[in-house]
Order: sequence, then structure tokens, then C-alpha cells
Amino acid sequence: MAVKYAYHPGNVAHSSAIEVAETMPPVARSLGIELIPLKGATSCGAGIIRQASRRLQLTLNARTFAMAEELGLEIITPCAATAGNLHEDLAMLKDDPNLLAEINEVLQRTCDMTFSGETGVHHLLHVIVDEIGLEKLEAVAKNPIDFNVAGFYGPNIQQAGACGGDDVYDPDYLEQVIGVLGGSPVDWESRTQSVGVPGLFSEEPTVLRQTAAVLSEAKSEGADLIVSACNLSHSVLDIYQGKASRTTGLATNIPVIHLTEMLSYSMGHHNTRLAQLRTRIAIIGD
Repeated sequence: MAVKYAYHPGNVAHSSAIEVAETMPPVARSLGIELIPLKGATSCGAGIIRQASRRLQLTLNARTFAMAEELGLEIITPCAATAGNLHEDLAMLKDDPNLLAEINEVLQRTCDMTFSGETGVHHLLHVIVDEIGLEKLEAVAKNPIDFNVAGFYGPNIQQAGACGGDDVYDPDYLEQVIGVLGGSPVDWESRTQSVGVPGLFSEEPTVLRQTAAVLSEAKSEGADLIVSACNLSHSVLDIYQGKASRTTGLATNIPVIHLTEMLSYSMGHHNTRLAQLRTRIAIIGD
């Protein structure tokens, strides 16, 4: 029987990271996960909206929670930033009845919805390890991801209650998945570091330095490939690596893909893209 979740694709999945939107559905089918779209759900705020208005981000995310609650489902997302931001706002609303009542008043007035607190938020990575099981993942894997793979979590899901049964300070779920798929996990310190996504448009030099540092460390530790559990970090690490290198002088040339891409390739859904990835590793890598 399928495991059913309300599906939030995460930030930029339908814009600069459409590969995530394309690969998540076949991955879910192979794993027996039924995705029920949250039609009309907004961005989680990505740590940006709250800089202007914390209350606005809470209201937008409460609307998303109310949509999932109407479906009687908990939320799944492949984006660590989305999972982290939604979890943080959900916890804040549940812990403060007065705040929840205030936000519900706005929801009732603007979109005729309310939220009682009866939902949860889960990242795809944690659903695979904690709910589906690595044995199931191994059973549906067809193509080995036989590279030295640096798994990148980012900081957002590394908070109490947001990372499933994984260790908040020293996570290894992504490394477990990489190993099951035939890869060699790279041990590196920057796997939970921020690449400064919320400051991209206001503090670009800082973001480029953070990005370059992460990419450079992965390379220095022998990675052939970086796999990100975060849509936003994936986009920055991939798109801005050339600019990051020019800004800092560090070596940053390494392919970066998203977790859903690695899973989809391993399950045989995108064999041509897997071949292209092997070419990228040969050409982009050193």
C-alpha cells in the first residue's frame, strides 16, 4: 500500500531547478509514495520573506498547513530549506496558541481557512530512511551511482525535530542512501554549512565566498560529485560555481545534482541523463 503525503515541491522546483520537479514523481512511484499536490501552495519564504515580515511568512505557511490538514495528510518535500522553514514555523504556531489564533483570524478573513495544528513536515530523505526503509530503496535501484559522492544537507533541516531520526549535529542519512545506491560517501565538514542563499541578492560577495568554500572542500576531499538535499543550495552550488571561483580564486569545478536526480538515475528513470552525468564528471572534474 502506498504511503500518502501532501506534496510541496519546494522553492525554485518549477523555475531554476525544474530537474527536481521532473525527477521527484518517478522516484515517489518507485518507492511506493503517493504524492497529493498542494495546489496553490506558496513558497516557504526561504528565509527571505521573514526578513521583511515574520508575520507574513507565518501566515503564508499556515495557509499551506491548512491545505494539508484539509487533505488529512502530512507534508513531504525534497527541499531542505522548505522542510526546515516549514518545520520552524509549524513549531512556533503549535507552541503559541495566541499567535495561532491571530494567524487563523487572518486566514479566515482572507481565504476562509483555519489551521488547528494537525499536520507534520518531512523531508524526502527522512521518509526514505525512517518510513520506506533502505531495503526497499536497494530493491528498486538498478544503476549504481558508482562515484565518490559528497552529500550536502545544508543547515535548514539540521534542527531538533526537523531531521527525522538522523543526528542533528552529525547526520549520516544521506551517506547511508549514497552507499545503498553504490556510491562511496565522502566525509567532509561542510556538508551542513550554509551557502548563504537568503543573502544572494543583497550580499552576493559573501554568498560567493561561502559557496566557493563548500565546493572547494568537497573537491579537496576527493568528491567526484555533490548531491544536495536542498533545492536552493543545489541551484547556487551549481549555477554560481564559476563566479565563485573567479571571486575567490578557489577551485570549484565539480558537478552538483539534487537528491531526487541521484535517486531517479539509480532507479533507471533517466538513463540518458545518467550517461550525461558521467560525461559531466569526466569533463568538469579534474
